Amino acid sequence: MTTHRPASRHRLIVQRDGFLRHGQPFQFRSGELHFSRVPRPYWRHRLRMMRAMGLNSVSPYLFWAVHEPQPGRFNFRGEADMAAFVRLAAQEGMNVILRPGPYVCAEWDFGGLPPWLLATPDIRVRCSDERYLTAMRRWLRRMGRELAPLQSTRGGPIILVQVENEYGSYGDDGAYLASVREALTEVGFDVPFFTCDGPDAVARGAVAGAFPVANFPLDPADAFAKLRAFSPATPLACGEFYPGTFDHWGESHNRVPISRSTEVVGWMLERKVSFSLYMAHGGTSFGFSAGANTGPAGEYQATVTSYDYDSPIDEGGGPTEKYRALRALIQAHTPERLPPVPGPVAPAIAVRRFALTESAALLEHLPRPVRDPQPRPMEAYGQAHGLILYRSRLAAGAAGRLTVREVHDYGHVYLDGRRVAVLDRRLGQNAVDVAARPAAVQLDILVEAMGRVNYGPHILDRKGITQWVEFPVPYPAGVVMNWEVFNLPLDRTQWRRLKWRAGQVAGPAFHRGSFTLRTTGDTYLDLRGWSKGYVWINGHNLGRFWRIGPQQTLYVPGCWLKRGRNEVIVLDLEREKRGSVAGRRTPVLGENERGEACEQWHP
Repeated sequence: MTTHRPASRHRLIVQRDGFLRHGQPFQFRSGELHFSRVPRPYWRHRLRMMRAMGLNSVSPYLFWAVHEPQPGRFNFRGEADMAAFVRLAAQEGMNVILRPGPYVCAEWDFGGLPPWLLATPDIRVRCSDERYLTAMRRWLRRMGRELAPLQSTRGGPIILVQVENEYGSYGDDGAYLASVREALTEVGFDVPFFTCDGPDAVARGAVAGAFPVANFPLDPADAFAKLRAFSPATPLACGEFYPGTFDHWGESHNRVPISRSTEVVGWMLERKVSFSLYMAHGGTSFGFSAGANTGPAGEYQATVTSYDYDSPIDEGGGPTEKYRALRALIQAHTPERLPPVPGPVAPAIAVRRFALTESAALLEHLPRPVRDPQPRPMEAYGQAHGLILYRSRLAAGAAGRLTVREVHDYGHVYLDGRRVAVLDRRLGQNAVDVAARPAAVQLDILVEAMGRVNYGPHILDRKGITQWVEFPVPYPAGVVMNWEVFNLPLDRTQWRRLKWRAGQVAGPAFHRGSFTLRTTGDTYLDLRGWSKGYVWINGHNLGRFWRIGPQQTLYVPGCWLKRGRNEVIVLDLEREKRGSVAGRRTPVLGENERGEACEQWHP
């Protein structure tokens, strides 16, 4: 590989008292923006919104899973065109602080790692498992071909590159961190490296050749005291300050007061401390990309589709009161006159309520099955997302308790086509009582993957049935054998099999309808009255909905709509009857299934 000599006049110089750029003191005022969560036609608008708020840098995570969806098959098109985003940031006068992982968290499925890693039963990630390291190096080499030429040392906007992400909160494999840093160096990155951790984890997450920065939601003085105690010769900088936060299904919509953001950001501005807002603009976890967390007792917590994050720039790209307060604060601390706040790129529109008049039963459109002695996770069958159906038979016999070990994440249990139970991983449900049977019955277990855990020790989170199924009849410790497994990834191949008909169908089903527009614009599809599932509009997967809230609408970017007829498909896994849908100008992000407001304010 050709080596590149750093161009010192463009290189960001790291000193104890701060940074130098072009020989002058430099404070980065950055904001997090994930281009994979924003439609490409809106990238420029969102960058201009950040610039008008007073930010001079953008921090994008790279989601490995997006760019290498299959081993060795890379994607840099559309919303995955990372180089185009970086070049656009440069055009808008923004520096880029690159965060390539390979693990990133970000409430993204599996923390951004590709699910195909989990097809190897005993693999370990984020450590020196050679199988993981081989895949990681391949990804970073290919990423480097796209982005290394765009570093500031070669005239581009990338001024810093992060090594891994919050590793101190996960492990202490120093050799692994060194492997990530070495891989980044080998592909040609020569700007300064940094690591990013909570104040109490900076030591465990540190690696030679990279300076540490701290992440925190409160008390910058305490956070920076801990950072300084560990690394007295490097600058104080905040990698992630949280002006908002995310939501889980079945919990309250989280809000963070404006006063907390202005207090902490003001503290850093007054002291010329560099910082990044996580998030400046959250966007949307379209499709299957939303991840999950685990609670204090290990309970599963799936993250909602909206990544609004209560951030300064809302999900639709508009300025909030928090945005206006931070813009005024930053303007008061910089002699630069900030550019005017851009207007909306696609003004919000309402869509009159319309019916979904055609249906197709999910279980009537099954692919050819795979036969297996026992069920395995969906990754073992080459599937990353969606649904998976496991089918076997229970012999005639006495009543017993059917136990599924384990359901990841939401299972529907059917006997001879009749649903007898729902098993919700969030609630620790994994069993159902089965009545006596005078004859053998067909057992179907339809499992929905709700998002892989993206943080902490439980990230090896395979989907479907992860172990086995027990039924103690006729034997006390009986394991159900001889299964047919149907892969239902909910992709384009499945659409081609659907046979639509007028009228309603029983059980989980697709429902299709359309609406007509004279003028396009952003809207929010109101799913209240539906149960649980997914929505596609003109072929774009908007993400998950669930009646339990707190999110009751799905964001529809106007650039995905068209004048004339727009097709909507709703997959509802529980609703028995057809329904209707409308488009609102504003989202509903804090309402439970009873229509009651549910918001939680963080101090």
